[in-house]
Amino acid sequence: MFGKIKSFVKEDNKIKIQFQNKTLIVEIINSGIVNFFVPLFRVERASKAVESFVNQKCYFQVTKEDEGVVITTEKLKVKIFENFKVDIYDNYGNVLCEDYRGDRCSFIRRHGNLDVLALEGHKVVKDSKYKVMVLKKMEGNTFFYGLGEQTGHLNKKGYHYKMWNTDDPSPHVECDECLYKTIPFFIALKNKQAFGIFFDNTFETHFDMGKENADYFSFSAVDGNLDYYFIYGPSVKEVVGGYTKITGTTPLPQMWTLGYQQSRFSYTPESRLLEIADNFRKKDIPCDVIHLDIDYMDGYRVFTWDKDKFPDPKETLSGLKERGFKVVAIIDPAVKKDKGYKIYDEGIKNNFFAIDKDGIPHVDKVWPGDALYPDFANEKVRKWWGENQKDIIDNGVAGIWNDMNEPASFNGPLPDDIYFYNDGIISDHREFHNVYGHYMAKATYDGIKEYTKKRPFVITRACYAGTQKYSTVWTGDNQSIWEHLRMSLPMLMNLGLSGMSFCGADVGGFSFDCTSELLSRWVQVGAFTPLFRNHSRDYTRDQEPWAFGQLTEDINRKYIKLRYRLIPYLYDLMWEGESTGLAVIRPLLLSYQQDENTYEINDQFLCGENILVAPIVEQGRNVRMVYLPKGDSWIDYWTNETFEGGQYIIKKAPLDICPIYIKSGSIIPNYPSQNYVGEKEIKELILNIYPSSTNKESSYVHYQDDGESFEYRTGKYNLYKFRLQNENDVVSLKINYEYGYEKMYESFRIRINNVKVLEVMVDDKKADFIEVDNGIEFLISSKNKKCFIKIK
Repeated sequence: MFGKIKSFVKEDNKIKIQFQNKTLIVEIINSGIVNFFVPLFRVERASKAVESFVNQKCYFQVTKEDEGVVITTEKLKVKIFENFKVDIYDNYGNVLCEDYRGDRCSFIRRHGNLDVLALEGHKVVKDSKYKVMVLKKMEGNTFFYGLGEQTGHLNKKGYHYKMWNTDDPSPHVECDECLYKTIPFFIALKNKQAFGIFFDNTFETHFDMGKENADYFSFSAVDGNLDYYFIYGPSVKEVVGGYTKITGTTPLPQMWTLGYQQSRFSYTPESRLLEIADNFRKKDIPCDVIHLDIDYMDGYRVFTWDKDKFPDPKETLSGLKERGFKVVAIIDPAVKKDKGYKIYDEGIKNNFFAIDKDGIPHVDKVWPGDALYPDFANEKVRKWWGENQKDIIDNGVAGIWNDMNEPASFNGPLPDDIYFYNDGIISDHREFHNVYGHYMAKATYDGIKEYTKKRPFVITRACYAGTQKYSTVWTGDNQSIWEHLRMSLPMLMNLGLSGMSFCGADVGGFSFDCTSELLSRWVQVGAFTPLFRNHSRDYTRDQEPWAFGQLTEDINRKYIKLRYRLIPYLYDLMWEGESTGLAVIRPLLLSYQQDENTYEINDQFLCGENILVAPIVEQGRNVRMVYLPKGDSWIDYWTNETFEGGQYIIKKAPLDICPIYIKSGSIIPNYPSQNYVGEKEIKELILNIYPSSTNKESSYVHYQDDGESFEYRTGKYNLYKFRLQNENDVVSLKINYEYGYEKMYESFRIRINNVKVLEVMVDDKKADFIEVDNGIEFLISSKNKKCFIKIK
C-alpha cells in the first residue's frame, strides 16, 4: 500500500516521509510521545479530542539507515521501514511495540445458515471491511487496559471491541462489543513496562486485542485517516499522564458534586420531589443532589417545565436550595417538532438541525415523538445550545444531565446519509456519530460556565476521547443485578485509565428490582466512586436508602456518612487529577506495577493512593479473599489490624462491613458530619494518621479553596503540606503552608491510629491528648508547625 521510502524532510518537530504511494507525517510531541498521521480520508486534521495542546520542544535526531528512517529521542528509538512498518524501542534497545509482518489470519468460524440464525434473534458475527488497519505483534506476557467503559474484565486481552456509541437497553453482558462511549485509547503492559496507543479516528473503530489471532493485536476503522499516538511510560501513571496531556484532564469540580445524589425516573410531581428531600433530612441521611428525569418537562420538550407538575419551579428549587439540596435536570438532544415551540422555531429559522442528503432537517422518533437533532458540529449551534441553559439555571437548576446523546432514537441509529457542519466541513453521520455526545457536553459546559462563572456540573452518557474536559460520565442503563455490580468495578477502573476521572455507575442499578442486600453492597462501592448516585427507572420498586427496611437504611446511612467524612480527601484527588490526569478510582496495578499479582484483580480498587477497597460483590457472601499489594503494609480500617503487603488474607465481612484498608504512612483528611456540603463552615480539619511501623517517610498535601469558582486558577487556594515520619519510637508530623485563599482552618484535630502514646509535644510544648479507639487524639492550632508523639 505504501511502497518503498523515497525521501524524508524534517520541519521543526515533524518529519515528513514520502513513500511511493503515500505520505506519512511523524510528529514528535515530546521525548516519549510520537504521533503518526497519514491523510487517507481528508487532508484536514481537525481533531475533536486534541484542543489547544502545545508540543514540548525536545531534541531528536533523524537518520537514514539501510532499512529505513530512524528517529531517536531521549526516551525512544522509532524505526520506520518500507510499507510503513514501525518498530519502537526504549533507550536501552528493548522492543516496546513492533508492527506485525505476517498476514492477517482469523480463526475459523464454522456456521450454518446465517440468515436463519438472524431471523431467530441471534447476533451474527460477520467480517467487517476496514479502510484503516494497523496490526501490532503480540507478546505472550502482554496485558491491555483502558478502552473506556467496555464490559468484561479489567484486562482486555483476548477480546474484540467496537467503538460506536450505542444505546442498548438490554442487559449488558461480558460479550457486548460496544456501549455508550468511544474512547479509542488503550494501555499495554509488558515486562513491567507500559505504553499507550490513542487512535484518533471518529468513525466506527475496532480494537482486536488478540481475539482474532493470538499472534497480533490490531486497531482499525471503517474510514477516516490513519492518526495514532504512541505514548511511552514506562509506568502506567506516565502513560495516563501523557494521554491526558494530549486530550485534557478533568477540571476540579464544585465540591458539592462529590456529595451523595439521589435520582429516579422520575421524581414528579413537585410533591414527590419534596417528599424525597424531607425524608433525607428527617432520617439523618446526608444528600446534596436530587435529579429530575424527563417527566419534569412539558411533553418532553427540552428547556421547558410541566406547569401542572411544577407550577412554580423557581420557588420550589429555591426552597430546596435553602435546605441544602441542589437539583440536576436531564436534557436530551432531540427537539420536538412543534411549530410555536421556541427551541424548534429557532432551530428551523437558523438551520441548526442535522439534515438529510436533500438538505431537509432529519426527523426521527424519540421521547417527544417526532424530533430533530441539533447540529452540534456547528459552533453557532453549540453557542445557541449553551445560551439556552440560562433559563433552566435561572429556575434554580444547579447541573445538567445529558442523556440519549449517542445520538439515540427509537428507530435505531441515525442513517449514514445525515449531514453535519463539521468545523466548516460537511460530514456525514458515520464520521460525526461518535462525537455527537462530546460536542453536546462541550456546548452545555461552555454555556453554563459563561453564564454562571462557576465550575459547571455536566453529566453525559455518550462521549469521545477528551470529553473529560467538559463532563462527568456514568456507565449508562445498568441493571439491578449482582453481575452489574461486579462488572461496574473494572468498567470504572478502565474509565479512569482512559482519562475519565469523574465517573460512576448507578448505585442499586437502573432497571429491574433491586434487593436490600444488593443495595447495601452497592452503596459500599458508591461511597468511594467520584459520582455517587442512586438511580432507578419507572415501574421498578422504590430504591431510596429507606425503601428496604431499617437494616438497609442504617447501612446506607453509615456509608453515605463515611463518604461525607472523606470529601476533603476526594476533593484533594480531584485537584491533583487536574494536573496529573489520574482518576479517583484506580486499579491496583496503577500504583503497584512491579507486583504482577495486581494485573488482573477485577474486584478490588484503590481510592487514590491511600485507600484500598475490596467490596463484596456476590449475593450471600460474608467473607472474601483480599490481596494486599507488596511494598507497603496495610491497616484494616475497621479493626486497626496491620498486615504486610504481598499476601492474600481472608476478611470476614457481614452485610454492614465493606473491607477497607489504609496504606501505612497515610494521612487522610476528614470533615465533621454534615447533611450536605457547605452546611457548616469547616474551621477544623480532622487528620486521620496511620503511621508506618518502619522508618519510612510519607507526605500528604491538602488543598483548600472556595469550592465553586475558577479563582483557584489565579492562585486563590491554600496548600497544607504534611510530612510524617516514625523513627526511634517517635512519630513526627511537620506542617508547611502556602496561602492564597483568605479562609484558612483555625485548627487541626490529629488522630494517630494504632499507637500507644507516652507524650505529645506541639512546637516543643507538652500537649494534652485523649485515648480513642486504639489510638490518640489531640487538637493543635493551624499556626503550629510540628508535633512529636512519643510511642510506648
